[in-house]
Amino acid sequence: MSGPPPPIKTPCIKVCVVDGESGLCMGCYRRLHEVAGWSRLTDSERDAILAELPDRRALIRPEKLAMF
Repeated sequence: MSGPPPPIKTPCIKVCVVDGESGLCMGCYRRLHEVAGWSRLTDSERDAILAELPDRRALIRPEKLAMF
């Protein structure tokens, strides 16, 4: 008997605000096309994006991030 598929790993924290300068979500640091296509990516594609996210934070001005 098989159950539901395992949940997809995601960096989403339900703060969906896009920074106009960088084009990144200020909650998870993904680009809009990455958010939109997240469920269609392979695990390895998602892992590659997840590995980039900490460095992407620096692309958003600190005073903007202070709002969250």
